Amino acid sequence: MSDAWMRYYYPPLFQEPWSHIDTTPRVSLSNGFDNWIKADESIDWHLDGLLQTIQAHEEALLEQGIPAAEAKVSKDVDIVAWRGILSKIMAAPYDFFSDFELNATCFQDTIYLELNHSYKDVVEVNSTQRQQRGMQQAANRHGTSPELMQYWGYKFEALSTLPRPWGECTREEIESRDTDIVNTNVQYCSIVRTGIGKTSLILAGEVDCVLDRKPDDRDKPIPWVELKTSATQTDQSYKALKKWEAKLLRIWAQSFLLGVPKVVVGFRSPVGQLESIQELETQRIPGSVRKGQRSWDGNVCINMTAAFLEFLKESLMGKDGVWRVKMARHSKQISILQVEPTGHGRIIEPDFKAHREKMLAAEIAQKLGDS
Repeated sequence: MSDAWMRYYYPPLFQEPWSHIDTTPRVSLSNGFDNWIKADESIDWHLDGLLQTIQAHEEALLEQGIPAAEAKVSKDVDIVAWRGILSKIMAAPYDFFSDFELNATCFQDTIYLELNHSYKDVVEVNSTQRQQRGMQQAANRHGTSPELMQYWGYKFEALSTLPRPWGECTREEIESRDTDIVNTNVQYCSIVRTGIGKTSLILAGEVDCVLDRKPDDRDKPIPWVELKTSATQTDQSYKALKKWEAKLLRIWAQSFLLGVPKVVVGFRSPVGQLESIQELETQRIPGSVRKGQRSWDGNVCINMTAAFLEFLKESLMGKDGVWRVKMARHSKQISILQVEPTGHGRIIEPDFKAHREKMLAAEIAQKLGDS
């Protein structure tokens, strides 16, 4: 609930390859690779961080004397999940390699949804192998490695952000970003209450940075900025343009779900030299695809996601136990089966469950007192 790790967007300082002005340096996204502090992706955090944040917020409201019924963040919310799950579902109509396996449970009329971590590991190994084959082909041509190419995206984030708004930073902080150590253990997450179709949701996900600063008024939209990297587009063939549009689909879905209005793409050379940046408005991305190769339609993605969420509610709302929600690759058919007859597995941690049961008891007591 702290803004201590929030980053602020400020364009990276670099020299475009066609520029003859030597006042700004050429920037390699490989700088600092040997000092990269990596996050451990093998740990299954479930929904713990999200639920702990919700609990802390609700407890703060209760301490202010706000009634339990009003303090409940997920009041009248159908589904709570990390943004990444919904991103995969939104892209599924056009992603022929898409598959997923989720764990779901219903608690106090809200469905809690998470990735099945054991299946996620298998999928990520297969996905990583596919990506690395493509990366390795490029790497073999240019003497780089798949791991280094992955690092370039994180390095671009470090080059494009500041620890405080621009006006509060020193010149040294602005100009020395290329020497900052990349640490992927540090993340800042946004939690939003939103809706798709007839389904209300609480979604949480990492956001890269904010433009200028967060508004004090919570009802005003936050000018988040998503940062991405991509190879400089020198090939204008149909295949290359479709590949770019496929990347735009993932970028759009990810940004749309959390209400991120702007995306900044850093285009790089085959060896990781930052060559240019381009700003994209999230709401205009589907329109640019319609004017291009028309490889996907944002309305289809939204409608399919709305139908999936309705199916999920009809299947699980009010039912006990833990359920597995699956879609196999190439099948486009979603199945739901029960894997635990009672309880909520590890999806809901005991502290959150006890907190919510205490709130429910207080809510009932309040109603009885008013009657």
